[in-house]
Amino acid sequence: MAEQDFQERTEKATPRKREQAREKGQVARSADIPSVCVLLGGVLTLYFFGHHLYQGLAGVIRSSLSFEQIPEFTTAACLHFCSTVLLRFIVILLPVMGAAFLAALVANLIQVGFHPSSQALAPKLDKLSVSKGFGRLFSLRSLVELVKSILKLGIIGGVAYLSVKSESAGMLTLYDMSLDAITAFILQAAFKLFLWVALIMGLVAALDYGFQRWKFEQDLKMTKQEVKEEAKQAEGDPQIKARIRSIQQQAARKRMMQALPQADVVVTNPTHLAVAIKYDPLSMGAPQVVAKGAGTVAARIRELAGSYGIPLVENKTLARNLYKSVEPGREIPAELYRAVAELLAYVYKLKGKSGR
Repeated sequence: MAEQDFQERTEKATPRKREQAREKGQVARSADIPSVCVLLGGVLTLYFFGHHLYQGLAGVIRSSLSFEQIPEFTTAACLHFCSTVLLRFIVILLPVMGAAFLAALVANLIQVGFHPSSQALAPKLDKLSVSKGFGRLFSLRSLVELVKSILKLGIIGGVAYLSVKSESAGMLTLYDMSLDAITAFILQAAFKLFLWVALIMGLVAALDYGFQRWKFEQDLKMTKQEVKEEAKQAEGDPQIKARIRSIQQQAARKRMMQALPQADVVVTNPTHLAVAIKYDPLSMGAPQVVAKGAGTVAARIRELAGSYGIPLVENKTLARNLYKSVEPGREIPAELYRAVAELLAYVYKLKGKSGR
């Protein structure tokens, strides 16, 4: 583990590493993109529903400032007046608020998709650590985020100031305008302000998303040792796999030796290979290989065949072909029918049997 800490992270993240990061809620996303989408949603809503907003706001202002008689300035009357005006404002601004909510939802879905993470929502005790909190607060990442926030605030503030300043000449004449003209001027100025701010923020958000994507890929990079360890876990430990294969081979060998007494003949080459063959015309379509082996396994087959009284026949070519092409329990291929038939005929003749 200590050796891995000093290794350079040069390898791209594997799909498994990316999936684990996503399960923890770690994704490449920019917090500015939802803000831009909210602003654009508000601007578009203001553009398409501007007349409705204008009529509604003008109506609220007109009814709020027109008094048939002097109102009573009591606490209850003021609260009733404020709550009524606030409710009317909320109803009028519902399209804008709905568009903002929908834009924020779509922006997040486009960035990271719909993948709720329970691990990201789970409480973490290490976040309550004061030392770790100070470490995160005064880290290089926090410093970079602070500089980015100051730059974004300065740029957006400058654009907003220039947009408002361009309308300053019209503001000086508002006192001489009708209520409808004042409302229309405010809506037009707000539309221009939102549009310019949204455009500048869109450019900033695109740059920020590119940076976040790059930073995310850098954080996910792995060392060569981590890649090897993950591959080992995915494919299984080679030692464990070798042990499993050894156990399977031992079990198969045991089954072969148990089926060996049923064999009619054992073909050898003469010492290195041994293949046991069985044939029953009533139940088999073709002769079968009962057991086979090389080296010590072949020697064991020959030893058991001698104890069971099974004939041993030396045929190097046939033994080699059977060993390579037929597994125990399988029928021999058609191209070996003639050679095996001649062998079985020879064995039956020795035993005094009759068979085809």
